[in-house]
Amino acid sequence: MKVLLVGSGGREHALAWAIAASPLVERLWCAPGNPGIAQEATCVPIGATDIPALVAFARENAVDLVVPGPEAPLVAGLADACAEAGIACFGPSAAAARLEGSKAFMKEVCAAAGVPTAPSATFTDAEAAKAHVRREGAPIVVKADGLAAGKGVVVAATVAEAEAAIDAFMRDRVHGEAGAAVVIEACLVGEEVSFFALCDGAHAVPFGAAQDHKRVGEGDTGPNTGGMGAYAPPPAFTPELERQVMAAIVQPTLAEMVRRGAPFRGVLFCGLMLTEAGPRLLEFNVRFGDPECQVLMLRLMSDLVPAMQAACDGVLDRFAVRFEPVSAIAVVMAARGYPGTPVTGSEIRGLDRAAAVPKVRVFHAGTRAEGGRIVAAGGRVLNICATGTTLAEARDAAYAAIDAIDWPEGFCRRDIGHRAFGR
Repeated sequence: MKVLLVGSGGREHALAWAIAASPLVERLWCAPGNPGIAQEATCVPIGATDIPALVAFARENAVDLVVPGPEAPLVAGLADACAEAGIACFGPSAAAARLEGSKAFMKEVCAAAGVPTAPSATFTDAEAAKAHVRREGAPIVVKADGLAAGKGVVVAATVAEAEAAIDAFMRDRVHGEAGAAVVIEACLVGEEVSFFALCDGAHAVPFGAAQDHKRVGEGDTGPNTGGMGAYAPPPAFTPELERQVMAAIVQPTLAEMVRRGAPFRGVLFCGLMLTEAGPRLLEFNVRFGDPECQVLMLRLMSDLVPAMQAACDGVLDRFAVRFEPVSAIAVVMAARGYPGTPVTGSEIRGLDRAAAVPKVRVFHAGTRAEGGRIVAAGGRVLNICATGTTLAEARDAAYAAIDAIDWPEGFCRRDIGHRAFGR
């Protein structure tokens, strides 16, 4: 098979590593890729949202399967364009990708499907949104309706904080048009878990769970980020909870999307809160999480490529996915200034030393090659990942690798996995 992977982050590096390992794959390209991905695939200089160029490349090179990594090209219609060209695409249509592209749409689907989620209201007027907050009180959650790179959510401890978030989203447009509408919902209490299911429109196969760390600072402090680390499997997510989520969240959602004429194919990411009343849906994403994907790929025993093809072909009911009975951890190294404006261009040394630590794998996220050097080119720059028979073993290996890296301008959290160690 010939495969075109789309994207340039740590998630895509992990996917490239897993796809390249498949004996079915004879050629793998990545658009646009990064220096780490270049070790697994041929990188081509096409932007992840340049849909006409991506489809043209796939046609010209007889690509059998397109694998989008990030959400933006899916929301923009990459899967639709591939379908028109007769090319299989592991991802939902633009209509189905609205599950992530619009939080208001996601809430509408949940209401119709009977999916358990937090009570919410949607607003396009800032003053009406503030009035709602004043009536409901705090803590309360304010979400930008559209795509905001994982940063469009504020868990407000006070009414004033919620009103400030509404102004930032709706008036200051800190996330552009993503903040033209906001969803305001009740603040649920419990443990957060990311659960994944492969879907073919009608059938779904569990694809594991992970816990990530959204806050930039240790002890889960500071502003939200795209994710500062993740680990799997999460001790709080039992097989019984997995069965509940498949029955109460995943399957009803698939049925509702079929009813709407927009069957969901690809990977469905369920952001969950494990409350005392049971699992509640916080959000849907229509792609693998980042950095959750990295720990899932490290534990995956099954060949990823035929599972993706089965999702495209509508035959996932014939598949089961297996994971190794090990723990995995991913620690994000970010550039100073993140999640604000990161400082880019600094050289990163010692990557070979880090990769030489046993059971460690380094996935590139925001890097570029410059005159034989690797330099920072984004906010989240590296994912230092490791496996172990225990989570403690994986954690120790990952931080040993981080200590081997010479990058004064970078930082990371030193407490990834702390929820599991506190249990």
